[in-house]
Amino acid sequence: MKQAAEHGSRGPWKTSLANQAWHHATLALQLLRIDPGLGGMCIRARSGPARDRLTAMIDPDARRLHPAISDKALFGGLDLSATLASGQLVQESGVLSAPGTLVLAMAERATTGLAARLAVALDKKAGHALIALDEGAEVDETLNPKLAERLAFHVDLSDCTIRESGTAVPGAVEVPLGDVAMPPNTLEQITRFADDLGIDSMRAPLFTLRSARAHAALFGRNSVTSEDIEVACALTLAHRATRMPAPEMEEDTQPPPPPDQTDKSEGEDTLNLPDELLLDAVRALLPDNLLDQLTAQKARAGRGNGTGAARKGNRRGRPLPSRAGRISDGARIDIIGTLRAAAPWQTIRKQASGRDGLQIRPADIRIKRFEEKSDRLLIFTVDASGSSALTRLAEAKGAVELLLAQAYARRDHVALVAFRGTEAELLLPPTRSLVQTKRRLAGLPGGGGTPLAAGMMTAFDQATQATRRGLTPTIAILTDGRANIALDGSANRKQAATDAQQIARVLRTHGIDTIVIDTGNRPEPGLRNLAQTMDAAYLPLPRADAARLSKSVATVLGD
Repeated sequence: MKQAAEHGSRGPWKTSLANQAWHHATLALQLLRIDPGLGGMCIRARSGPARDRLTAMIDPDARRLHPAISDKALFGGLDLSATLASGQLVQESGVLSAPGTLVLAMAERATTGLAARLAVALDKKAGHALIALDEGAEVDETLNPKLAERLAFHVDLSDCTIRESGTAVPGAVEVPLGDVAMPPNTLEQITRFADDLGIDSMRAPLFTLRSARAHAALFGRNSVTSEDIEVACALTLAHRATRMPAPEMEEDTQPPPPPDQTDKSEGEDTLNLPDELLLDAVRALLPDNLLDQLTAQKARAGRGNGTGAARKGNRRGRPLPSRAGRISDGARIDIIGTLRAAAPWQTIRKQASGRDGLQIRPADIRIKRFEEKSDRLLIFTVDASGSSALTRLAEAKGAVELLLAQAYARRDHVALVAFRGTEAELLLPPTRSLVQTKRRLAGLPGGGGTPLAAGMMTAFDQATQATRRGLTPTIAILTDGRANIALDGSANRKQAATDAQQIARVLRTHGIDTIVIDTGNRPEPGLRNLAQTMDAAYLPLPRADAARLSKSVATVLGD
C-alpha cells in the first residue's frame, strides 16, 4: 500500500513533460469517481487517439451532451407524440433527471444559457459530474469561465500523443471518503496560498481540500498528508493562477520555541507544509504563455464576443426558442410549439366543451423568433504625432495592416482616423476595400503634436453615424498616450488630458466598445486611467512587434 501511495503522489510530478498531462488527467478521473462533489474536469484537446483513450476511461453510463442541446432534452418535458396518441399527459425525463456523469462535446461552443443551466445543476450537488471536452484552437476559444469555475480540474492534452498516453495511475486499497481525517489549519494555509496566486474564487481552496481528501482515500490513507496537499494544489490551483508570488529571500531569524511549546506542537496532528513546496508543484504546471492568456482574458472581461450586435426578429437569422404571442402581421406561428403548449389541456377542454378533436386557444399560440447579427465597423484611430513616430508608429501601422486583412476576411467594415499636429483627420470613411485602406495607411505621415481628444472625437462621430446605419462600431485607439494638444488646438497638456477624459465619459455613456493599445516604450499610467474611464480594454504592449500587436487586439475582439 505504501509503495502505491508513493507512486500516486510523487510519481506523476517526476515524469517528463510529455506524459505529465496524461498522469494528471487519469488521476483527476479517479478522484472524480471517489468524490463527484469535485464538479468535473475540463479536457482541452482536439479529437485524437490520446483523447479517445482518456474518454474511454470515463464511466460507460455517462450521458453525452452537445452545445445545441434543448431544454427539453436537459430537463425533460412533454412527450407530444405519446400524449396525442394516448390522450393522457405523458412526460419524458431529461439527462439531468438522474445523477451521473455528463460529457459535453465541443464545450467551447456552449452558449451562455447552456453554461448557466449546467452550472445550476452542479451547484445543486445532486450527484452530477461534468467532463467538458474543449476543442478550441485559439487562446480565446475556451469553456465558459463561469462553468469552468465549478470544475475542480483542467488538463491540456494538446501536446499529448498516443505514445505518451498509457494506463491510469495505480491506486491502493481505497479508504471510505468519510474516514479520511483533515489536519487542522489546512484550510487556512490553502486559502492564503490561493490568495498569493491571485485566485479570488472561494471554490478553489474548497476543491483543493476535497481533492486532497480523495487522493488520500485513493491510496489507502486515513489522514491527509503533505503529499496529498501538494498534489491537490497542483491539480486544482495551477490553471486558476493569475500571478506567481516571488519566493521569500528573508532568513528566518525567529528564535526556536521553548521546549514545552515544541513538545505540544509535536503532539498535535497538524501539517507544517512550506509554501515553497506547494509553489513548486503549481509552477511546474503553469503554461509558458500564461501572461498573454491573462491579458486577453482581463481585456475581454465583461465585453461582448466581438461580433455585431444581436437583433431579434421574426423573419430571418438564427432560430430562437418560440414565445407565446398573438397572431399579427408578419408573425410566423411555430406549429410544433403551439401543439406542445395545447396538448396538456386537451382532456379538460374536451370535457368542458363536449366536442372531440384538437382544441387550440389563443393562449397556446407560439410565435417563431430569429436572431441576426449586424455588421461590425472597426474604427482604427492611429496616433501619428511626433512622439509616436519616434517610437512605435511603424509597428502600429504593421499591426493595423494585419488587422485590416483579418477584417476583410470577416467582411467587416473598417474606417481609419489619424491624429497629429493640432487636429484629427478621417483618412478613410467606413469601407470594405482592403486595397484602398492599405494605400491610405501607407501614406500616413508622422510628426507634430498629439491631439488625442480630437482623434477620439472624430472616432466617436463615426461610431454614432455607424450606429444610425445599423452597424456595430468598435474603436481601436493606438497611441503612446502623451496628449499635449487640447480640442481648441492650443498646446496645453493639462487641458488636453481633461478634454480626453470628457470624451472618454461620452464614449462610455453611449456604450461604444473601445480598445486602447499603449504603444509607448513604457506603459503610460494616464492612458490606463483613460481606458478605465471609458470602460475600455487596455493593452500595454511596449515591446511587441506588429504581429503580436495584431494578435493581442484580435484576441480582445474575439476573432
